[in-house]
Amino acid sequence: MGQNMLWRQVFLLCSIILSFYFALLQPANAQVTAPWEVDALKAIRGSLVDPLGRLNSWNRGDPCTGNWSHVICYNASSNIDGYLHIQEIQLLALNLSGTLAPELGQLSQMRIMDFMWNSISGSIPKEVGNITSLELMLLNGNQLNGSLPEEIGFLPNLNRIQIDQNHISGPIPKSFANLNKTKHFHMNNNSLSGQIPPELSRLPSLVHLLLDNNNLSGYIPPELSKLPKVLIIQLDNNNFSGSSIPPSYGNITTLLKLSLRNCSLEGPVPDVSGIPQLGYLDLSWNQLRGPIPSSQFASNITTINLSHNRLNGSIPGSFSGLPNLQRLSLDNNNLDGSVPSNIWQNVDLSGNRSLILDFQNNTLTNLSTPLLPPANVTILLHGNPVCTVQNQQNISQYCQSAPVVAQEGSSDNSTLCGPCSTDAPYERVPLSPIPCFCAIPVYVDYRLKSPGFSNYVPYEDLFQKYLSSGLSLLSYQLEVSTFMWEEGPRLKMSLKLFPNNIPFFNASEVSRLRGMFTGWQIPDSDIFGPYELINFNPGWYNNILPQGTKSGLSKGAIVGVVLAAFAAAAILSSLITIIILRRRSRHSSSKKRSAKRISMKIAGVKDFTFEELSHCTNDFDDSTLIGQGGYGKVYRGLLADGTVVAIKRAQEGSLQGSKEFFTEIELMSRLHHRNLVSLLGYCDEEDEQMLVYEFMPNGNLRDHLSAKAKVPLDFPMRLRIALGSSRGILYLHTEADPPIYHRDVKASNILLDSKFVAKVADFGLSRLAPLPETEGSAPGHVSTVVKGTPGYLDPEYFLTHKLTDKSDVYSLGVVFLELLTGMQPISHGRNIVREVLSANQSGMIFSVVDNRMGSYPAECVERFAALALRCCKDETDARPSMVEVVRELEAIWQMTPGTENIASSESGVLAMGSSSSNTTGTPTASSASRMASSDDRYISSMEVSGSNLLSGVVPSINPR
Repeated sequence: MGQNMLWRQVFLLCSIILSFYFALLQPANAQVTAPWEVDALKAIRGSLVDPLGRLNSWNRGDPCTGNWSHVICYNASSNIDGYLHIQEIQLLALNLSGTLAPELGQLSQMRIMDFMWNSISGSIPKEVGNITSLELMLLNGNQLNGSLPEEIGFLPNLNRIQIDQNHISGPIPKSFANLNKTKHFHMNNNSLSGQIPPELSRLPSLVHLLLDNNNLSGYIPPELSKLPKVLIIQLDNNNFSGSSIPPSYGNITTLLKLSLRNCSLEGPVPDVSGIPQLGYLDLSWNQLRGPIPSSQFASNITTINLSHNRLNGSIPGSFSGLPNLQRLSLDNNNLDGSVPSNIWQNVDLSGNRSLILDFQNNTLTNLSTPLLPPANVTILLHGNPVCTVQNQQNISQYCQSAPVVAQEGSSDNSTLCGPCSTDAPYERVPLSPIPCFCAIPVYVDYRLKSPGFSNYVPYEDLFQKYLSSGLSLLSYQLEVSTFMWEEGPRLKMSLKLFPNNIPFFNASEVSRLRGMFTGWQIPDSDIFGPYELINFNPGWYNNILPQGTKSGLSKGAIVGVVLAAFAAAAILSSLITIIILRRRSRHSSSKKRSAKRISMKIAGVKDFTFEELSHCTNDFDDSTLIGQGGYGKVYRGLLADGTVVAIKRAQEGSLQGSKEFFTEIELMSRLHHRNLVSLLGYCDEEDEQMLVYEFMPNGNLRDHLSAKAKVPLDFPMRLRIALGSSRGILYLHTEADPPIYHRDVKASNILLDSKFVAKVADFGLSRLAPLPETEGSAPGHVSTVVKGTPGYLDPEYFLTHKLTDKSDVYSLGVVFLELLTGMQPISHGRNIVREVLSANQSGMIFSVVDNRMGSYPAECVERFAALALRCCKDETDARPSMVEVVRELEAIWQMTPGTENIASSESGVLAMGSSSSNTTGTPTASSASRMASSDDRYISSMEVSGSNLLSGVVPSINPR
């Protein structure tokens, strides 16, 4: 009884002390977040799946005074109702899934709602229409579906609606015509359907109308020509079947870009001479008929694409006198007459400018005058009668078929300076006025959504000045480290931002730069068009940046809170000590909760702890670093049992890395083949994601093909690597369960073990092949956003974003060309496919063969080159299947001198020894069937046998 009385007294005393403590926490002028907004944030958090724990702070304290991450509040001085209010939710690229909670509508004073580049599904809640202060609705890059709520059309302050790259369906609500302040309609790459509402012509502020890649139908409203401020109309890849282009569009005086590609449009090409500033016109892939208007285009136009229509007549002279023209595409029409020879005469071709004139596949019959273009003008005439007419001037160089090349580039950071300090992630500032200056950058993934040009290179300096000025930086503080054209066409860039002649930014400057991007405060540009932020990665600065909003309390209040906290903590600590001593209770402890997130259990794949992998790499010391890429870093590790492994460690904040992590574990755990790298384990602990692979001591194929390779590969070795890689890809296509398209086959993803056995690696971008339906066959492709590596991308996949098994065949063909020539896919503006094709067509194939591989059998090399070029055909159907590729490589191997010794002496490499009873040397079914016999322990029982491949019988694949 006495002990119970003591407990009551202690409880009463604690209550008094805590009341005093919380009173100190609430000085007379203190404020807290509006209770209904706190409840709304908790509901939003509850509807999201947060595997990386980025929103863990949302479970404690007050949002505005307790530093909730990714939440920004208004200053206390701006509130009139006594509460703090949410101004922004910034959840960019946090690897979130789940759904959007209807309680978003309770954040009625929010200005910016940013959920970009996550995996959030479900529909957009109609309650968003209650956020009357909303200016930026940023939902792009998710998996949202359902229809657009009518209520969004009544948001009076909305400046930008950005919902592109989702799965949103249904019509565009007519209520959107009420969005009087909205400048940006970015709704491309969805499944929107129905008619474009003519009522949108009432929008007084609209500048960018991006509705491409949807299922819109009906007619193109002529009323849109009344939009008073519109700069870009982009409606590509919709189905306005039977509709024509309204003539009134030729008089939109503000228009900078008109893109109506692949819209099933009919009728004539409109006269656009009434658009004085038009810089980009794309009407390709329609059924437009009649002649091309002879009226003059705007002088600043860079791109005219009228290809793949049914146009006739001659090429008008109005295409001359365009000083900024970069590309004129009139291919695949019915144009006749003479090939013009004066278009380039008034074009500015100074410096790194260039001009492409594509007239392929028409009925052009003659030359008006000899073609004598400058070196930086490309003329394409393949498929015209003029190429077959005898005694023409020498035009054979213009009559070759030109492959589609995905443009890409990177900055040239070559320097005579020594390495930067390794104390922190310093990098050389390429354009710094201080020689050899090093600093720590901020990394930004950035994309131009609708640029007004087709060749970026001449605009590099202008872009440098535009963006650095928009960010209030000096020009040298910005580096465009890489750029790459993507489907759209859109231009993706990787940027680095450097501090101004000091080693690192302060936290406030990093926050300011992030706010410039996430708040869309960078001014728009006529030539560069609208941009989008894909990721803002502070990198090293994550350690110094505040995780949430600033507290609304004054410094005096904070001091009082701290003192009160110390006093209360001391008193409570004393009371608890007395109670423990008085009761003399037995000591107990609760088991510490593990920080490990067990996200999956996979048979045959070990679940490593972070401590294990840290120990085996000496705390991830740089001396164990063996590679680095967009995913993160790769380390060499020595496990406790003596096994040497390769450990891929995802870099913090890498959205792409997180997706690749889960994809690769799911795929690799089911793949078992001697020509695929084996996954041994993984680590998914706290904010760490790592994959553990078998170690490949001979590195990757690209390193062995470079000029720096110590021991060059001879032809039999290169052929063996080609065959091993092909078998690995064949397994993925035909025997994996389910079949898989790799999507990123390249030389650096082909690794070599101690015996130079080729193993295909890196499945982070892989996609499952389409499965057969209950009745009928499977579709031949997977529709997907274009991903991969420039130089290896299948042109048809790049243009149509339809991924097929032949996409891997194309990429593998590029690898074959690398093996043949030692060249890189793209180097100094030269494309390996084009170079080898040109040499082959001119009978000079041996001129491009890598002279470092020594002597080689000419017939085998010719046959290998022919196979590589067949794999790299532009047309998907013209490429061989992987079964045919493997069969042809095995045939070349059989005819290559000296391979018999290699095969018989290396068990587990190729095992291609001939039968002792076969004295003629001709491969038989029985001898070929032993080609993989020594590797049975590596290869599943379902592997395609050599006998089938050599006999010409396409193997039948039975279900597992």
